[in-house]
Amino acid sequence: MTSQTSFRKENEDFGEQIMTKAVKAGRRTYFFDVRATRGDDYFLTITESRKKSNPDGTVVFDRHKIFLYKEDFVKFSDGLAEVIAFIRKAKPEFFEQQERAEEERVATEL
Repeated sequence: MTSQTSFRKENEDFGEQIMTKAVKAGRRTYFFDVRATRGDDYFLTITESRKKSNPDGTVVFDRHKIFLYKEDFVKFSDGLAEVIAFIRKAKPEFFEQQERAEEERVATEL
């Protein structure tokens, strides 16, 4: 899984974009976009984009988006951390496989 971060300000449909982070994970890319309202409150949009091929050979991207507002940041973060900790304890091999794959990727880049 790779990631990149960029900072930019543009007017878009869902508020002024402050920062974006793209995380590529196989056929999926996750976008974490920090946006600002007109009142200068921040909110987060999380988008999953999946690359799909149509039978005719054309490529389309299936996107799903959620909006996370400032009043929910802490609860969302706590909930996410709790479920990841549970998975890490119940299925440590999931994380070991990912860590080995990342180590191999880094080693091949050197």
